[in-house]
Amino acid sequence: MLRTEIITEGTLTCFSPGLQYEDGSPVNVEVSAVVFDGHRLLLASDKPIPGEGRSAVFAFDLVEGIPDPDSHRFLTADAIRRAVKYEDFALTVDGRYILATTGFDRIDDESHDLNVYNHLLIWPVGEPERVQVVDPDPRDDVEGSLELRRKLDDAIGLPYYKIEGLAAVPASPELGEPCDGLLLFGVREQGRAHDDFDYVARVVGVHYRTTAVGNLEFVDELRERYRFDPSEYAGVRHICGLSSLEYDPFNDRLYLMASFEVEDEHGEQIGGYLWSMALADLSRGTPPSIVEDVHGEVLEFEHKAEGLAVLDAERLFVAYDNDRDMSLGRIDQRDEREACEAPYTLLRIVP
Repeated sequence: MLRTEIITEGTLTCFSPGLQYEDGSPVNVEVSAVVFDGHRLLLASDKPIPGEGRSAVFAFDLVEGIPDPDSHRFLTADAIRRAVKYEDFALTVDGRYILATTGFDRIDDESHDLNVYNHLLIWPVGEPERVQVVDPDPRDDVEGSLELRRKLDDAIGLPYYKIEGLAAVPASPELGEPCDGLLLFGVREQGRAHDDFDYVARVVGVHYRTTAVGNLEFVDELRERYRFDPSEYAGVRHICGLSSLEYDPFNDRLYLMASFEVEDEHGEQIGGYLWSMALADLSRGTPPSIVEDVHGEVLEFEHKAEGLAVLDAERLFVAYDNDRDMSLGRIDQRDEREACEAPYTLLRIVP
């Protein structure tokens, strides 16, 4: 059972205050994805950030584990700007490439109007201008990972789902042919439709190879690899759905984050929890262990935990997507954040 302590908490200014969409409505940053590439922290909002020279993906340098506000910059390659509703990032197992997934939670069978919601992207670390779409439709001029979409349909087996987790881990020992790793997708919602679904913590995955041109090819069938039920754990107070996956190469460990957003007699409640497991337990189906705070109580995040990054063998960076909830709680003495600010927590794993 892992225990953690809070090193620091704060907010990141992700764009200029007062930024608006064309209709005059305010732009609200909703960070749903984060990864540390060994040099900088990459984050993404699951809502577009409009304007020339901006995108929903941006980066900060880290100084002693803390994002440097003066180092903020947007990633503006065409494919990165085009994709909508980013949900998670991952590093390939060799640490050479960044992977980014959108939610895959909507598609139009009659047109390609919603293809922007169906993207898995890859680019070399530090070279986002070389971004490519993974597993696109083989037809010409069709943008999006639509072949991957079909494989997700088959693996999940339901007409509606939302992907919110992504992690690349070392290959399963039983695989016979050479590959570079196992790519895991975390399913948060599944059901008959976007308004008729259940929250789940389910993982589907496929082994991959990195090609000579820096893209991915899949070497076996995308299928279910793991699932667990967060509600079975003492201390979990609300129904949760998986919100992030993260591989820890320093400890050969997989983290599974889940968050909740519920209405009860006290109003809207948001928050989240974190689980960990030895990577070897993934193929065994062993239940993960819930992460505790420094006092041995279940670690419950005050905000809707949506992104997790491993900084080193001891430190974890947690990013929050509070949607339209502007409250800061204990993160800041101010009562509310600005729409351009994203709250975060820096954790340390303690003995």
